[in-house]
Amino acid sequence: MVLKLLPRLLRHVFATQRQTQRRFPLEALARIEAAIAASEIKHSGQIRFIVETALSPLALFEGQSASQRALEVFSLFGVWDTEHNNGVLLYLLMADNDFEIIADRNIHLKAGQEYWVQTCAEMQSYLSKNMFEAGVLHGIKKISAVLECHFPEQVITPNELPDAPLII
Repeated sequence: MVLKLLPRLLRHVFATQRQTQRRFPLEALARIEAAIAASEIKHSGQIRFIVETALSPLALFEGQSASQRALEVFSLFGVWDTEHNNGVLLYLLMADNDFEIIADRNIHLKAGQEYWVQTCAEMQSYLSKNMFEAGVLHGIKKISAVLECHFPEQVITPNELPDAPLII
């Protein structure tokens, strides 16, 4: 058990905020924020991008997966708390190089699990080429497309979630 956990534990222990910031410099974060803001003009959904450098050793010993953590982050940052239940979290766990998408119930029912899985797989292909910003922008584009299809913007609605990416 411990031997199986060791490589992941080491990746997380040695992952640093500085590494994350190098992959997402301020200019990249500004472009991601602008892409989210531009997207949300076209639909009534809400998109939130959160990148986490690493999990705590306790979370690793408990076997927390990136998808379990993404669900936790979805709740902690209130992505579920939108008027139309159409918030979408785009989560990246840097130490595992793992994208996860958690969609609130209204958009999840309309898009289906396979859409989110396919979108994550497409973003993973960017990660494998160290194209972090491009992967996130691709994900935003795909999330926006499904939100535009099912929740087109009829009237201007308030921005319920921050557009700025968050590094935790």
